[in-house]
Amino acid sequence: MEKIFDNTQVAFSLKSDTELDRAYFLFKMIDSEPLVRIGTAVTNFAIKAHLPVEGLIRATVFDHFCGGVNENDCLTVVDKMFTKGVSSVLDYSVEGKEEEAQFDAALEMTLKTIEFAKERLAIPFAVFKPTGLGRFELYEKLGEKQTLNPAEQAEWDRVVARFDQVCSEAHKKDVALLIDGEESWMQDAADDLVTDMMRKYNKEKAIVFNTLQMYRWDRLDYLKNLHDIAKKEGFFIGMKLVRGAYMEKENKRAEEKGYVSPICVSKQATDDNYDAAVNYMLDHLETMSIFAGTHNELSSYKLMEMMAAKGIAKNDHRIWFGQLYGMSDNISYNLAENGYNVAKYLPFGPVKDVMPYLIRRAEENTSVAGQTSRELSMIKAERKRRKGK
Repeated sequence: MEKIFDNTQVAFSLKSDTELDRAYFLFKMIDSEPLVRIGTAVTNFAIKAHLPVEGLIRATVFDHFCGGVNENDCLTVVDKMFTKGVSSVLDYSVEGKEEEAQFDAALEMTLKTIEFAKERLAIPFAVFKPTGLGRFELYEKLGEKQTLNPAEQAEWDRVVARFDQVCSEAHKKDVALLIDGEESWMQDAADDLVTDMMRKYNKEKAIVFNTLQMYRWDRLDYLKNLHDIAKKEGFFIGMKLVRGAYMEKENKRAEEKGYVSPICVSKQATDDNYDAAVNYMLDHLETMSIFAGTHNELSSYKLMEMMAAKGIAKNDHRIWFGQLYGMSDNISYNLAENGYNVAKYLPFGPVKDVMPYLIRRAEENTSVAGQTSRELSMIKAERKRRKGK
């Protein structure tokens, strides 16, 4: 297949020279692991101590990886990307909350983004994290089949009600809804809840999407079992396929607690698992929709090849490619340029609340082999191209 992802002119067509320089500077910093560690510690300290660093963060890392501090703030970016055929998924990226009032606030914000998506062609999906609407420990307890006490049961009922409200709203407004995946030890409870939502709201088509983290070796079997249930009960399956973002944490916990790690034995096994799930879903497109969340060029090419081999149109509404804003522009913009459906996850929220998300991005970039160096080499190539004009 023609190597379309090397076209840096298309990849960075929206970036000014100044923005390109900023991206170069950022990835150069992220490329150094000690720097990421020190930067993270200093930033955390500065924010906790209420030092005036928000302006600096906003002008550098925040504006590169985030759409804005609130949903309206994101519209400039949304509209700009859409001129190149790249859609947006507004992602309220406030993490690690524990209180009911915070869960209700996240619920309100998610409902707002659904309303936003309904009104704008450029925003085809809404998204939320299970722990945005309920306490991590609660999912964990349920996942371990522990009995909840009456207070916890009442709390869980509220979590279910929040899920139902979001999914019902998405269904009513005809907006596809992505539900992110998290750590394996809370995921079972989330999976069961999302499956219930699919039963209820995916009767005509896939509105509710769960997430399959394919670095887990059990996920292909999970998908096949879910498919059996969906066939029997008559509902559609929506799935976002990713590799996964909690590998170190997963392996460490498995080792500490003495159980077999849920993570594939190697990077190759993960890649094979990912491609197998994509293939399985493409073979059952009549009842499935796929959001391929990947920064992997090879996986993207493979999906394109599979689509061509199976005679599936590039812009088939059941197949979307997704990347994070601020990363892998060479994949997103070149896919869009070639007629595929592409959406960028566009995180937003108050600067200090979004910091855990940004720190995870920086750490992920240093831990995923080749991710940062690829970004850097693309940016270098484009700067050289522009200078040579």
